[in-house]
Amino acid sequence: MSLSSKKGKSRGKKKGIFKRKGSTGSSGSHGSADLKFPSDKKHKAKAIQEAMRSDPPDIANLRRLAISDGGLLRDDLRRKAWPKLMNVNMFEIPPKPANIRAHRDYRQVVLDVERSMRRFPANMKEEQRLRLQDQLVDIILRVLVRHPELHYYQGYHDICVTFLLVVGEDLAFAIMDKLSEYHLRDFMDESMDRTRHILGYLMPIVGKAHPELREFLERSDVGTIFALSWLITWYGHVLTDIRHIVRLYDFFLACHPLMPIYLAAQIVLYRSEDILRVECEMTMVHHTLSRLPEDLPFEHLVSRAGDLFILYPPSMLAKEAELEFLSSTTISCYEDFEMATNQKPDTVLRRRRRFGNSAAQNGDVKTVQLRKPTNLALKFAVWAISASLGAAALAVVNVVNEWF
Repeated sequence: MSLSSKKGKSRGKKKGIFKRKGSTGSSGSHGSADLKFPSDKKHKAKAIQEAMRSDPPDIANLRRLAISDGGLLRDDLRRKAWPKLMNVNMFEIPPKPANIRAHRDYRQVVLDVERSMRRFPANMKEEQRLRLQDQLVDIILRVLVRHPELHYYQGYHDICVTFLLVVGEDLAFAIMDKLSEYHLRDFMDESMDRTRHILGYLMPIVGKAHPELREFLERSDVGTIFALSWLITWYGHVLTDIRHIVRLYDFFLACHPLMPIYLAAQIVLYRSEDILRVECEMTMVHHTLSRLPEDLPFEHLVSRAGDLFILYPPSMLAKEAELEFLSSTTISCYEDFEMATNQKPDTVLRRRRRFGNSAAQNGDVKTVQLRKPTNLALKFAVWAISASLGAAALAVVNVVNEWF
């Protein structure tokens, strides 16, 4: 369907982009039924509700609950908790501007949203999906019009659609508005320089926990391009199960904006045996790394990623990264977010590790033994990111579209 053929199609009283037979009420849900949880999950759900009902809301406890096993459990709880974690006032959401489709990135946004069909439940009716795709375009353009200094990138829509499916259009816009100023800010520069810098932190994190694995990866010249889509889509583009995606979003919203790169490092560490078995050659290693298994143990990975952050914070790796720590807009802007909201997610993770929450039973889960933290690591209150730029990272700009 061409862009011109979509203009002027009915969307109730509005003109939509995507053709449909009619309109339906907004669901704000991804269509999967919320499961009934056993008594311990019910107890946790009650704790989440109590944290949100506190006056003011108990954000520190809400973060702890979002990070711990199972995250925020259900979409009905996420609809209330996610805005609070991002300090969104649900009663003061700016209205939709009238001229959003005149934006310079309108055509690219529409093209990307057209390709997002697989992000919607397979059993969703076409008319509902098309209506949601219209809303997805509007969410993205509302953010871009509100912040003209920001630049759209391919993959941004993968994050937006997750929030749309869970919380609905207006709240999805409000959350993305905040995320774009803080967590996603480095990805929205005109160039990809800061994105490359963040990707570059991957190898040092891996190297701190598993020096042999880092040496193998660097000898293969695989670089870090395999993790690009993980990072800039918050794993929404590479995971197929919406339950895993929203669980990771619970974790990311409760943590420092660099946590996705820590999770990437932990995924690589978890797969170390598979990686070290392949030939030390770029294409073979890239093939292994770029395909995520469907059965990854996400609760284990979340817990261990938090450990990595505490053990190897970004400030510890800044010298190795050959990058001024605060040259990242994401990092420097996040300090403003912490001050404005009085939220300290790193404190939650340190307490979690101190009381042994992250050292729960490993069972049959593969693990890499992390080194004990040094006194220096315990002092720092910021999270670790990786530092060295692999050879392939220099080609990010040229190959960024290859995985779409």
